[in-house]
Amino acid sequence: MKRVLSARQIWAMPVAVAGSSIIGLVSALLGDGAWDALSWGTLSLPILLSAWHLWRAQTSG
Repeated sequence: MKRVLSARQIWAMPVAVAGSSIIGLVSALLGDGAWDALSWGTLSLPILLSAWHLWRAQTSG
């Protein structure tokens, strides 16, 4: 039996990653110091998520 997902369930994570990327890009433009740390943290999220999913796909298959 297939599980049916709502639009909210499908789009929740992509919207969260996009929002994080936008926050990272804007914070990189705003200043130095803590702003740089915020931009590094938020812009590394898509990279870390991609690496985790690749690692998970290779270990499960």
